[in-house]
Amino acid sequence: MKKLIVFVFVAIVMAFQGCEGPVGPQGPEGPPGEDGGIFVGSAFEIEVDFNEGNNYELIEEYGFDVFPYDVTLVYIKWSPAGEDPIWRLIPQNIYFEEGVLQYNFDFTDLDVRIFLDGTIDFAILGDEWTQNQVFRVIVVPADNVDARMDFQNYEAVTKMLGLTDEDFVRRN
Repeated sequence: MKKLIVFVFVAIVMAFQGCEGPVGPQGPEGPPGEDGGIFVGSAFEIEVDFNEGNNYELIEEYGFDVFPYDVTLVYIKWSPAGEDPIWRLIPQNIYFEEGVLQYNFDFTDLDVRIFLDGTIDFAILGDEWTQNQVFRVIVVPADNVDARMDFQNYEAVTKMLGLTDEDFVRRN
């Protein structure tokens, strides 16, 4: 009797294993792009002169679509002249006897704002801190955002997104 029950159970499992249900409804259309393609990050480079006239900030529209769940990263060029560039994720703090200077940013899905912040009087800063500051803005598509990713590591981020120096079009 036990063998008969086991046989019936196995036969039922095998019968249901081969069954197929009705085809489900068509899913929503994805964003524009190649079907199944990888969406690469969009990026640009910008040089900023911070001064009292622009309230020590720059607001720049992306010029391309940014979706609500995408993440914007901003890196500042941090290297002596003539050497290979070092790119640091902002915010970045610089400590002076007079106070703290912070390069910072915020963003929406329309634009990015890069600004000076901190406790120091910006008017006393030398030109090396306020003029000709170069930033790289990278928009990471939501599909590529990974909590384990070290966004401090510029090289890892650009490699993950397939970006090269040529992808950073300079804006003025």
